[in-house]
Amino acid sequence: MIPEIITLLPHLLIIRGEIIPLPFGPSWMNSLQGLTVPFMGNIFVIFLLRQYFMKIPNELWDAARIDGSSHFNFLIKVVIPMSKPIIVTVALFTFIIAWNSFAWPLLILTRDDWYPVTVSIYSFVREVGPNFNLLMAACLIAISPILVLYFFTQKLFIESISNFGLKQ
Repeated sequence: MIPEIITLLPHLLIIRGEIIPLPFGPSWMNSLQGLTVPFMGNIFVIFLLRQYFMKIPNELWDAARIDGSSHFNFLIKVVIPMSKPIIVTVALFTFIIAWNSFAWPLLILTRDDWYPVTVSIYSFVREVGPNFNLLMAACLIAISPILVLYFFTQKLFIESISNFGLKQ
């Protein structure tokens, strides 16, 4: 995975609207789009999806063509149902990466009420000092959404990870 700090400057230039014109306004600074969109095109996610889709046998496409299926029908009725485990895994990884992000929200947001948990914990430690029992309680609260999400997606997550070790 590429560290977040390496992609900060290119993402910042794009979000400020200096490289390409953005829809919904000239800049996405201090907005929900600016906070979430940069995490959706992660190279790790693209690589994971590519590797999974490369394992789909061509015989499935041939069988779908014989049945008279179009490309779109093949995508909707065959590929996406087969890809449910990897899509859930990608969503889980993307959520964890965005949830743990520290530098990006600190760079583009000025509103304190939009700061994610990591920045809020940092602000809390700066104000209160190193009170470790309160810090550990805040960290437990911060990781609880990830644990709950993993609990509900565990079966599909394990299935997608175990499929990568199989040879065809």
